[in-house]
Amino acid sequence: MNDSPRRKELTRQAAQLFVQEGFDRTTVRMLAEEMGIKSGSLFHHFRDKQEILAAVIEEGTRNALAIAHAALESCDRDSEARLQAMARAHLETLLTDRNAHVVALYEWRRLDDDARAHLGHLRDAYEALWETVIDEALAAGLIHGDRFLVSRFVMGALNWTVRWYDPEGERSPEELGRELVAMLMAPRG
Repeated sequence: MNDSPRRKELTRQAAQLFVQEGFDRTTVRMLAEEMGIKSGSLFHHFRDKQEILAAVIEEGTRNALAIAHAALESCDRDSEARLQAMARAHLETLLTDRNAHVVALYEWRRLDDDARAHLGHLRDAYEALWETVIDEALAAGLIHGDRFLVSRFVMGALNWTVRWYDPEGERSPEELGRELVAMLMAPRG
């Protein structure tokens, strides 16, 4: 994949348009107008609209993985700190790359089979990080339940924040992450 700064900027602009209009309603002409280029020039950077969608999702997922890895590397090793670090990191992706995150959530099903196969390993790697942290929290007795259900519940709750969370509001990502994790944790006796 071409990682030129111009392509990255075009990818960010496409993400914004996909969020506003939806992938299906976004035309190549609309993308070119948003990007300030001619429709034909768009194909200098991307083969087709499908490749643009894949680029948006790939960049967003790579950024989410980088933020999550950095959060885990900089936190304490205890399972509660790691769970909170992952929740905070997930929320931070909404601040740093909200449009790509929203596109990945809502437009994944629009990827063609080849793009889905290519990007599946990134999504799987992100989910595997979560599963490791959740396994640690389960083993430590911080949370209870089936790992599959807990991970889907946690990811669903965090992903839904794209609909209601206001980064300018009263809670920082760290505070919100801490509160959400506290809701999951088993009562300490």
